[in-house]
Amino acid sequence: MTAADSAGESIGAFDYVVVGAGPAGCVLANRLSADPDVSVLLLEAGGKDDYFWIHIPVGYLFTMNNPRTDWCFKTQPEAALNGRALNYPRGRVLGGCSSINGMIYMRGQARDYDQWRQLGNVGWSWDDVLPYFKRSEDFAGGADEAHGSGGEWRVEEMRLTWEILDAFRVAAAEIGIPKTDDFNRGNNEGCGYFQVNQKRGVRWNAASAFLRPVASRANLRIVTHAQATRLLLEGRRVIGLDFLQHGQPRKAAVRGELLLSAGAIGSPQLLELSGIGAPALLAAHGIALAHALPGVGENLQDHLQLRLAYKVSHTRTLNERANSLLGKAGMALEYFLFKRGPMTMSPSQLGCFARSDANLETPNLEYHVQPLSLDRFGEPLHSFPAFTASVCNLRPESRGQVHIQSADPTTQPTIRPNYLATAEDRRVAAEAIRLTRRIAAAPALARFAPEEFKPGRQFQSEEELVRAAAEIGTTIFHAVGTCRMGNDGLAVVDDRLRVHGLTGLRVVDASVMPTITSGNTNAPTIMIAEKAADLIRQDRRARSPSPMPC
Repeated sequence: MTAADSAGESIGAFDYVVVGAGPAGCVLANRLSADPDVSVLLLEAGGKDDYFWIHIPVGYLFTMNNPRTDWCFKTQPEAALNGRALNYPRGRVLGGCSSINGMIYMRGQARDYDQWRQLGNVGWSWDDVLPYFKRSEDFAGGADEAHGSGGEWRVEEMRLTWEILDAFRVAAAEIGIPKTDDFNRGNNEGCGYFQVNQKRGVRWNAASAFLRPVASRANLRIVTHAQATRLLLEGRRVIGLDFLQHGQPRKAAVRGELLLSAGAIGSPQLLELSGIGAPALLAAHGIALAHALPGVGENLQDHLQLRLAYKVSHTRTLNERANSLLGKAGMALEYFLFKRGPMTMSPSQLGCFARSDANLETPNLEYHVQPLSLDRFGEPLHSFPAFTASVCNLRPESRGQVHIQSADPTTQPTIRPNYLATAEDRRVAAEAIRLTRRIAAAPALARFAPEEFKPGRQFQSEEELVRAAAEIGTTIFHAVGTCRMGNDGLAVVDDRLRVHGLTGLRVVDASVMPTITSGNTNAPTIMIAEKAADLIRQDRRARSPSPMPC
């Protein structure tokens, strides 16, 4: 599809067009527009991040599954989860997922990035990427060999603790999982409170960090309520794109590069809508083939969390406070007066990284432990005191897909995570439940008399534990990998994030990860964008004619 075939009104030509104002898009817009000689257009399908609940940490309860801030995707029914279809939140607002996520700052493990390098992706080892993590970081503890300070991305400690979570931490130590105060130094083994992207008790999203300080730059244009619908190509070069703004067709021309930062769901969807993908799939939807790339939309990876819940005694949890009018009033007062208390909570406060097998080199399990319980996300908390220990396999073998189901860009794509598809993933799920029970049975928790009610002690054998995982498993919102980086026939981008076989087009978001990182995925996405900005600037300088010698 060329510009001549596009019917929308043009809003002009730009050196860089960034599609998606999530964490990656905000970083790109900031870094690229720092050069006054280039023009940058940032398109966001959602609106401004001015919704009250975005900035109050506990407001994630009101931003997920809310069409004002969330795409409200759903998966296809998952066979290994008893045919359940899951809600699959993705941010649709300035700041993207950083405006609705759990605010946890987590890089993963050094081995994650060393593995990317071993797969042939030059420049993506831990030593290569650590400077990019540090560049944007403003760590409350100050700069050192692992952390940066003075950057845009604020990282602070939790602003509250809970007796039951402190006891869980001691219980983990009693069975051999050490305490830690910092998960972000290359090996995240241990148990401790998560670091979060907050600033004095307020959510610090990517729009606040990277976009708002530079929004007035003359060479940066930010357009909201603008959903990209297809890329425009001239031969093998991307020269522009079509988009809908408030439902009206528009187009923009690209003089330099189009940077696709629509995320692990949106980026493959837009490529396929533009005729870039597997030929048979495109033909089935009546889309003319522009460029064959069979790996588009494949390699979807996600962390499946198993939510084990325990009733407890002789302590208070959030369940009781949230179910009391007096408790709710106290929480609100504590927050608005002091920016402390439960309203500063991320969805999970205590983290724990452990091994399902002692022979493993590094932890392969992550816990998100919460002083609360509920039947499912979005429903009221239980009336009795309880805690939830959610545990996920950090390195799943299962691979899923994201593909269009229509040539209509407003139709959501099909999302098939394909959880627990391998025998190893099912084995690790069973071991994760067993390990959680060992922690719950440790002496430090005995005085609280923990009683497992989800999934329940009746599940004991390997087969029963896998069945339990099917009942309590759900997404932890870490979708990655659908435009993966590499050099084989199913890779979508190279190690400079350029789409194979095309010019003027890169993908810069979590979809380029060849393998999922061992932890939460927001911080790695920001790192990817930081590194991409350098690559883009380097390539621009390489293309520019050298000045004539004097």
